[in-house]
Amino acid sequence: MNKENIQKLIDEVKQGKEYAFKVLMERYQPGIYKMIYQIIKNREETEDIVQETFIKAFNSINSYNNKYAFSTWLYKIAYNHSIDTIRKRKLKTFSIDKPIKFQKGEIKQEIRDESFIPDKEIMNRESINNILKQIESLPEKYRKALVLRHQEDYSYEEISKMLSIPIGTVKARIFRAREILKKKLQE
Repeated sequence: MNKENIQKLIDEVKQGKEYAFKVLMERYQPGIYKMIYQIIKNREETEDIVQETFIKAFNSINSYNNKYAFSTWLYKIAYNHSIDTIRKRKLKTFSIDKPIKFQKGEIKQEIRDESFIPDKEIMNRESINNILKQIESLPEKYRKALVLRHQEDYSYEEISKMLSIPIGTVKARIFRAREILKKKLQE
C-alpha cells in the first residue's frame, strides 16, 4: 500500500468512514502487536493495548499531520501507551530492612548471598587464558582476521583493506576461525 492510498484512507477515516479505519487497522495491527509485545511481554495485556492504541488513533485522527508517515504517528501512540501501562503497574515489593512482625514479636530478614563463588574468578581467568591460547594456535590467516574483527573492532571493510583481500574472504576466514575455535574449545 503506497503513501497516496494510505492518505486517501486517512481522509476517509476523517470523514467518519469506519471501513477505511478497518483497512488501516488490518494493515498495521501485526507490527503494532509485535512492538507492544516486546515491551509488555504479556499476550493479554498486549492485545488490550493494541485495541486501545487503535481507539486512541481513531479518536485523534484529526491531530495526525500528513507531513509525517502515518505509521510513525501510529507507532508513537502504541509506544507511549505501552510505556504508560508499564508505569501504572505496581510492583509488589517488601523491605528487606524492616523486620517481619508477628503476634509474639518480630523476625529480621536474612538473605543468603549465593552469588559468591570463591574459585569463580580463577575459573574465569583459566577460561580466558584457554580461549586466548586456542586463538594463538589458529592458522595465521584465520587468527589475523579474527583478532582484527573481535579484539580490535575493525569493520569487515577495514580488515579487507588492511589484509588486501576481498570482503567475502574476510567473512569466510572469520567464520572458519570461529568454527575451528568452537571445535577446539569443545574438545
